[in-house]
Amino acid sequence: MKLAFYIAAAAMIAVALALLLLPLIRQGRRMGRPRGIFALALTVAFVLPLGAVGLYLLVGTPVALNGVVAQTEQPVNIDQAVTELRKHLEQKPDDVQGWLLLAQTYSAMRKPGEARDAYDQVLRLDASSTVAMIGWAETDSIVRPDHRIDGRALELLERAVKQEPDSQRGLWLLGISDFQHDRYAEAAATWRKLQPLLEPGSTVAQAVAEQIAVADARAGGKPAPTSTVEGPALQVQVVLSPALKDKLTSGDTLFVYARAEQGPPMPLAVAKLDATALPATVTLTDAMGMTPQLKLSSVPRVFVGARISRSGQAMPQPGDLEGDAGVVDVGTRTPVKISIDKVH
Repeated sequence: MKLAFYIAAAAMIAVALALLLLPLIRQGRRMGRPRGIFALALTVAFVLPLGAVGLYLLVGTPVALNGVVAQTEQPVNIDQAVTELRKHLEQKPDDVQGWLLLAQTYSAMRKPGEARDAYDQVLRLDASSTVAMIGWAETDSIVRPDHRIDGRALELLERAVKQEPDSQRGLWLLGISDFQHDRYAEAAATWRKLQPLLEPGSTVAQAVAEQIAVADARAGGKPAPTSTVEGPALQVQVVLSPALKDKLTSGDTLFVYARAEQGPPMPLAVAKLDATALPATVTLTDAMGMTPQLKLSSVPRVFVGARISRSGQAMPQPGDLEGDAGVVDVGTRTPVKISIDKVH
């Protein structure tokens, strides 16, 4: 990224820190604990910028932060600082900025459940806080086993984007929700609203453009182009066993997926096709994950499988037709072959 971006980002962080920390320092003086609150303020000044980077690496487009150098030492005890902040909130439970600071700190500490609870407190005190709406939706998707953005999270995102149409994080997450629910045309349209807000030619803009291309391809029923895809690209060739051909019916859905060899069962990449397209060849990439933080490049080996679903649902059902290629290296360039030859 350009130097101008870093200067602008630093300025925004400085303003945010001033708005958050000055009230805390004044409060410490009134409570007779200026030194303790000042130590907390220093901790926050250290944690908040790291938190912004940490959250982006976890849920956003990590390639955009290749230039960020991680801090290796943390001389301040963050846990102690959080304890002080919680004590402050026990005495001042209506401190909106305090709850927001706690939520962002928990997010930086990779504690999404606690962060979501703190964002909930912000929304209880200020229902119009778009930062809390987006933060709640984001942390809720991390906490959920399926990492989907729906229900209250989706409602909050829609409200946040309506109030703040130029919210980059809100538009990105809203597009992810559309993508997760197979609304590919809507996902592409949402991300196109995000494009003018990004620096032209930046790595973030390029990543969003690639994601739009994938959504457009899925909306049109065409495989996504692989010439511009970065990272792993598993080519999977799927055929249906002749013994099961009579079990294939019109309207059946073919899922081709890869999941971690060890870890959550949620796919790291999945392709959805009409089962009548068999035999079929698909290429699984990072862009085909259900969430940005779970993708092929995050693991060295994956289990690759295929399933024909009668219900059209991603979750296995009795009567589904299945096959797999077992575990393969995520970086393999040799076509992975699957024969669907079993009944679930």
